Order: sequence, then structure tokens, then C-alpha cells
Amino acid sequence: MDITIVSVILSVALYFLITERISIDMTAIGIIVALIFTRILTPAEAVAGFASPAVITVGSMFLISRAIMRTGGVGYLARNVILHSRGNVRIASLLTLLIVAIASAFINNTPVVVLFIPVILELGCEYGMSPSKLLIPVSYASILAGTCTLIGTSTNIIISDLSFSYGYGKISMFELAPLGVPIAIIGILFLYFAAPRMLPGHTEPTCGHLDREDKRYLAEVTIPRNSPLIGNEPIQYFAEHYGRLTLYEVIRGGYIFYPDKDKIGMKADDTLLVKGAANDLIHLLQEKVVELAHESRKLNFNIDDPASIIFELIVPPQSSFLGFNPRQATFLKDLGIHVIAMKRRRLHYSEQKMEQMRLRIGDILLVKCPVDKIDRIRAGGDFIIIEDVYHKIIQKKKAGVAFAIFAGVVAAATSGVADIMVCALAGVLLMILTGCLPLRDAYRALQGDVLILIVGTIALGAAMAKTGASEVYARGFLYMFQSLGPQVVLMGMLLFASISTQILSNNATAVLLIPIAISTAATLGVNPRPFIMAVCFGASACFATPIGYQTNLMVYGPGGYTFADYLRLGIPLNLLVLMMGALFIPIFWPF
Repeated sequence: MDITIVSVILSVALYFLITERISIDMTAIGIIVALIFTRILTPAEAVAGFASPAVITVGSMFLISRAIMRTGGVGYLARNVILHSRGNVRIASLLTLLIVAIASAFINNTPVVVLFIPVILELGCEYGMSPSKLLIPVSYASILAGTCTLIGTSTNIIISDLSFSYGYGKISMFELAPLGVPIAIIGILFLYFAAPRMLPGHTEPTCGHLDREDKRYLAEVTIPRNSPLIGNEPIQYFAEHYGRLTLYEVIRGGYIFYPDKDKIGMKADDTLLVKGAANDLIHLLQEKVVELAHESRKLNFNIDDPASIIFELIVPPQSSFLGFNPRQATFLKDLGIHVIAMKRRRLHYSEQKMEQMRLRIGDILLVKCPVDKIDRIRAGGDFIIIEDVYHKIIQKKKAGVAFAIFAGVVAAATSGVADIMVCALAGVLLMILTGCLPLRDAYRALQGDVLILIVGTIALGAAMAKTGASEVYARGFLYMFQSLGPQVVLMGMLLFASISTQILSNNATAVLLIPIAISTAATLGVNPRPFIMAVCFGASACFATPIGYQTNLMVYGPGGYTFADYLRLGIPLNLLVLMMGALFIPIFWPF
């Protein structure tokens, strides 16, 4: 009876995970509640996953990955792809795939792919290359590289913890590398040569998306007396150091100079009218190249300052401050708000000065404000607050510290100085203490829906083991391969995991199949280790559909892909993992 109940819960959970009629975290909570109400698990057993080392380690790696991305290390590599490719599309493509792979072997691949989507779009603009030729390969390269190390993907960490809980030991940091690295190398070479021929060449994806007017702000700044700008020609200096910023005008006394026409050297107290993205403007202020105009005191633009925050204010139709000048309005000063820049649709920035502007419906102000004033601003109703701008601002000066901490985590976990969970937690603590990851940013980086899904599927896996359902499923699985050797059964397990991960998340696939894999090995009377590794590689072989993995889905829209595009390039990669796994897993992890 208990096996039937667990099977029903499993079937319903699979339905909701596949169809996503409700969110994955709600499905996971539903699993826990159902197992408690049916008395399959006690309440303590059902929520034991919250204390699982796998959940804690995965959450910690999310935070460490966020810190590395936020300090700009990977972004620096991405920008250098274009610089070092020297106009050669093939070199640019290969460098992109290699950097994505190397980064994804050690940090969460989702932010890596997020970072490279605009880089690839820019490659398309620079070289006339279709980004649709490279976006799917970038997603696939990140997935392939994730199977090279223990921390390459959260799936590996979960399987390692489950393997330990079943009494078969954890997976070491580079235990997967002997097979994972060759698969990744062959897979990336296949992507490099096959993708240009097999993927569509859409010419539309668009340079305009990279630096759209509605993503750029107008700022009015002055040159302080110790600025490196003094004595330099502005156009040349900005091109060399702040290439993404546009300099419109230089105002000196009662005269206006246009840098693209007038050859002038910068002087202290010159006023500049510049336009650019929030990240670039904040860097300009952080590095004290310029100061905000019309500010009576110098402001601290350290985004790790816990007392203040940088965000956007949108002017709604009901605002009582329509028509006010954003620089001169006393209501902003009363709230401690300092206007950094402003953006407005269909505005020719070079035709208006900040002091001439009056707030209109839909205007957006980039501001710095004390944290304790946010509730008052929100309650007033005169502005709509967007609080996520500061998350996009990169702290380049912390890049070396972040990489040093990360290297220490990897080294300590690899050498066995401490458990991977302890190393990851220590890494998070150091990232926060050194300012690489502000605490308020850390909470947002946790990806709670993924962690809750892991907890729910761990509970379901425990229920399958407790009721004997996993043994029943294993016998049914073995029935298809009766009288065949363990290597054929291993191939079947790889195939089963690979098919499952196309429609479920790879984490859910891993948690659900590990007890079946271990029961299968026990029935055959062989070492479960190769079957555990089969689930590890099979659960990450999610190449054939856009819904198989979140990075596949992320590139679907920007690349203008169809479902068939994933099949054409993904099925050969799935077959690569299947064949190499079946051949070499028994060699590296004997039966």
C-alpha cells in the first residue's frame, strides 16, 4: 500500500514538474506535505533535507558564484574575447566556448551564460556574425564543463551527498575529470565545427539591444582638481578608459564645447554632459574621475555601504512632483536622495541640460539614498522604486580578493583539509567580510526555488527507499535488461537519466534516480559506484530540448531558435555522453 501511495505522489510530482502548472518550489512543498499527511515519512524525516549538506553546499556555491560574477572577473575575460580575436569570427567563437567552459567547471553556469549573451550579441554586431550560431553552443559548453568537477554543477554536489548517505562515499573534487574532461573537449570541438553548419543564421539579433537608449542615463558631472582627466583630450580619454560612455558636451564658464568637433584639454571644474549605463556611470564616480554636479558635498559611491543604496525611481502619473527639476527639488534633499543621472524616452540629450529638465511621467532617476528612507519613499506614492540597480554594479577592485577566496575553497576541498560544505561556507563568510558580496545581495543569490526543489526531491527519495519503492522500480528496470551484463544495464541507466533530464530538472532527476541506481547495482551484485556515476553524467546530459536546462531556455529567445534546433545539435551530444559513459565508466569505476 505504501509503495502505491509513493508511486502516486511521484507521478503527480512528475506531472507538475514537467508541465510547470505550478512553480517547482510549490511542487516540492506539496511533496513534503503529502508524504507527512500520508504518514509515509514523519515530519522530521520529511524536512530533513533542509539540513542536508548538499542543500547547504549548493546554496553556498550560489553565493560564491555571485561574488565572482559581481567582482567582474569573468566579465573581464568576456570583454577580452573581442579584443584578442582581432576580427576573426572563428577565433572569437573558440575563445568564447573555452572561457565559458573553464568558468562553468568551477562556478554556477547560469550567470556565466547570462554574462555571455550580450557578449555574443556584440560579436554579431562587430563581425557581422549571427549570434544564433553561438548561443546554443555556449549553453551546451557550460553544461559539458559542469561534469568535470564536483562543484561544476549543483547536481554533482547532490549526488555526492546522496552517495555518502547511502554509504558509498562522496565524490572528490576532480574524481569526475578523467571522463568529464574528454567528454567536454570532444563536445566543444563538435560544437565549434558543427554549430555553424547545423544552426540557423538569423541576421536579426540586434545591436540595438546592447546599448539601447532606454537603458542609458544622462548625467551631469564636474571634474575635481585631482582628476586624471585634467590636461587630457576628453574624447580620447573616454575612448581608452570608458568606451561605453558617450560624452556630449564640455561646459566651461559660459562656453559650451563639443568634444567631437572642438579640440580641448580638460580643466578642473569643467562640467561634462555624459550618457551611459548605470554600471559605467557609477564606476566613473567611484574612481573619482568626476563628481556629481550641483552637489554641495562629496558622496561616497561605495556600493557596499550598508547605510545607503543605489536604485531607480520611476515617476508615475499620480506623482505630485511632475514639473519639478530633479536637481533643485527640495523634496529630494529632504529625503536624503541624491540624483546621479536621469533617463527619458525620445529625449535628445544634447539639446537639454539637467537644470532645464522638468520631471515627466515615465522619467527614471538613478539615485543614491539612505536605506532607512526607502519605506518613506514607497509609502509616499510619488515614485515607484526599482531596487535592483545596485546588483548590476560590478566591484572590479575586489576581483583579486574574490578569486583568491575561491581558489582557497577549491584547494581546501581538493586536498581534504575540510569537507566541501565547510569550505563553501567559509568561502561565503570571507566573501561577505571582505566586501566581495554585500549581505543584502547574498540573500537574492540563494535561488530559493532550486533549494526547495532539492529538499522536496530528497524527501521523495527517502520515501522511495523507506517503502521499498526504489527496489520495485529497479526490478522493473532490470526486467528490460534481463540476462544482459552490467555494462548494458549501465548504458540503460545512462539512457534513462538522459531522457528524464530532458523533461525534469537535472537535480530532480538525480535525486529520483540515485536510489534506483543503487538498488539496481545491489540486485546485480556489483559495485554501485559506476551506476552512481552513470546518473551523474546522464542527469547532466540535457541537450536535446530547450526545457532540459535553464541555460538552454535562456538563449532560446535571443537566438530566435526553434525546438528542432536543439534536437539537431543536442542529440549528437546526448549520444556522445551515452557512448563514452557506457565505454569508460566501467574502466574508471570498475564493477
